[in-house]
Amino acid sequence: MEASRISIFQRPTWVVVFALTAAIAWGWAFPLIKIGFSAFGITPDMTGSKMLFAGIRFALAGFIVLTLARGNGRSFRTGSGSDWWFILAFALMNTALHYFFFYIGMSHSEGSRAAILNSLSTFLVVLLACACFKSDKLTSRKLLGCIVGFGGVLSLNLGGAESGQFTWLGDGMIILNALCGASANLMTRGLSRRVDVFVGTGYSLAIGGSLLVVSGLSLGGSLPHVNALGISCLLLLTAISAIGFALYNKLLSCNPVGRVAIYNSLIPIVGAVTSCLCLGETFHLKYALAGGLAALGIYIINKGKN
Repeated sequence: MEASRISIFQRPTWVVVFALTAAIAWGWAFPLIKIGFSAFGITPDMTGSKMLFAGIRFALAGFIVLTLARGNGRSFRTGSGSDWWFILAFALMNTALHYFFFYIGMSHSEGSRAAILNSLSTFLVVLLACACFKSDKLTSRKLLGCIVGFGGVLSLNLGGAESGQFTWLGDGMIILNALCGASANLMTRGLSRRVDVFVGTGYSLAIGGSLLVVSGLSLGGSLPHVNALGISCLLLLTAISAIGFALYNKLLSCNPVGRVAIYNSLIPIVGAVTSCLCLGETFHLKYALAGGLAALGIYIINKGKN
């Protein structure tokens, strides 16, 4: 009887299935964003257009999640007015700022490089969760895993200019994106105490996406060349956001943060491989080293007790 009361999102097998589904989906976002930029004719200097592209994606995803939540009878009730301030802060961190930095960084960096660098968020979540939550304890395995993983991120800057070097508009923006993502992960548990997590996720995407749309339009953003390929990429990215965030935030709300976040190690590997295959990018040897160290760091953390 006790086992039957355990949510499907807390059962070990389904935690793995749902977490990997979200991670694989997010990994495909890297090449899709680059292809979408190219299809719509959005160049690296078109900041407003990048914000508009991102905003449309997340606003649509948010409305889809909210519609499904309403159809499934989810409660939209919040405790008090202060809860709305928390939801707004979560929307800013999880969507608006997070993806402002991400889309700027993606347009100034190779998709494969950005995917690996973005794995920094995973290790930050593990360390910060240990500092913030009693259910996430810092162990020697977690510390070793984070050191190995950080080593993978640092190895991206090995080699000469021909294999890619650090840039503020590229790597710097992706690092800021990783910091926002890690912070939002920690805020998810607070979100679940204020509103149904699926509803909160929908609010976050819809509000954050709308803020990005407004920002993009205010900066003169547009989609210069609307075509079937661009629209297809936008719809696929919308589906990735709706499915990925709904599953991932629910998992974070009812499991130790470190136990869920570790599966994001698959994102850089999927992102790097799909970017090289879909975009024709050169797969530098240090990408394999960085991706391998990131995956090893996560494996070490996962082998320990969370």
